[in-house]
Amino acid sequence: MAYLQLDNIQKSFGDTHVIKGVNLEIDKGEFIVFVGPSGCGKSTLLRLIAGLESITSGKLSLDGKDITHTPSGKRDLAMVFQSYALYPHMSVYDNMSFALKLAKVSKDVIKTKVEYAAKTLNLTQYLNRTPKELSGGQRQRVAIGRAIVRAPKVFLFDEPLSNLDAALRGNTRVEIHKLHRALGATSIYVTHDQVEAMTLADRVVVLRDGLIEQVGTPMELYDHPANQFVAQFIGMPSMNMVQAKAIPSFSALTGGKLPSDGFLGVRPEQLHVHRNGHGGGGGASAQVDLIEALGADTLIHVNVDGVPLIARQNERTELQPGDSVSVELDPSVLHFFNRDGRAVAA
Repeated sequence: MAYLQLDNIQKSFGDTHVIKGVNLEIDKGEFIVFVGPSGCGKSTLLRLIAGLESITSGKLSLDGKDITHTPSGKRDLAMVFQSYALYPHMSVYDNMSFALKLAKVSKDVIKTKVEYAAKTLNLTQYLNRTPKELSGGQRQRVAIGRAIVRAPKVFLFDEPLSNLDAALRGNTRVEIHKLHRALGATSIYVTHDQVEAMTLADRVVVLRDGLIEQVGTPMELYDHPANQFVAQFIGMPSMNMVQAKAIPSFSALTGGKLPSDGFLGVRPEQLHVHRNGHGGGGGASAQVDLIEALGADTLIHVNVDGVPLIARQNERTELQPGDSVSVELDPSVLHFFNRDGRAVAA
C-alpha cells in the first residue's frame, strides 16, 4: 500500500473547479516533484495535502490513515514555504526550535535535534544570528532546518528556491538533493522550474489545468512523453513540433508511422545543422535565423520552409544568421503525435 495516497482529490473555490480529480500513490522515501505552468494547480494540491486548504471531495491517506479532514497541525507534515516565513526577532536556533517548544519537548531533546539539523545544513556557526544577518540561501536552509527538527512523515516544499538568484538556486538545489539522500525522507516538491524537477525527483508529476498529464521518472518523461504538452514542457529548449506535411523530407523519414494530420516531434539536440555540402545528404534546406552561444552549448535557430526549429549542439559554430544550411535528423529518435496531441507508438 502506498505511504501517501490521493484518491480522486478535487478542490473548488466557489464555481471554479481548480483540482479536477487527482489520483496519485507515493511510496515511503520517494522524492516527488509537482511541476507545471503557473495556474496548473500544483501549489493548491500541495496545500490540500498540508491541510492548509480543505478538500472538496476525495480521500487523502497517510501511512494507512485517512487524513482527509485532519487539521493541518495533526497531519505530521512539515512545509517549507517560498517566503521562508522566519520570525525576524528570533535567532536561528529559536526559529528552528520554536515548534518543538510549543509541543513542550524537553530542552535536551530540542538541543540535540537543532544541533543535528544545523550540522546537516552547515548552519552551526549561524545559530545565534537573526534572519536579517543571513543571506537568502542561508535563510532558506533555516526554514528547511525548522522542518527537519520536527521529524515529520512527509516534507512539503512550495517553490523554496524561487526567491534566490541563479547561483544560489543551483547550490541550494544540490543541498536539498544531498539532504534527501541523507535523511531518506518522503518529500513533495513544487516548482515551475523543469531543471529542478529533472535533477531532484525520483518521479515527476506533470500537471495542467488541475489534472495530471503524466507521472514518471525524469528520463521516462523526457524519452517517452505521453502527449505534446509533456513533450514540450520537459526539456530545454522545448521539443520542436512540426506538422505532418510541413516539411516533406522529414515526413518521408517516419516510415508511415506519423498520422497525416499529426505532429512530428524532435528534441533540439537530435537536430543536426550543417553548412551546405558538409552534411550526410538528404537533409532539408534551411536558413539560420539566430545563433545563441551559451558557452558549453550552442543553440542554432533555423527556418525550414517557413517552420522555425531550434538545434542544440555541444560545440561552437562558425555559422552566422542568414547562412544557408542543411538540417538533418535521426529517424530512430523521433516522436509522433496525433491531431489531439497524444503520443503515437513509434
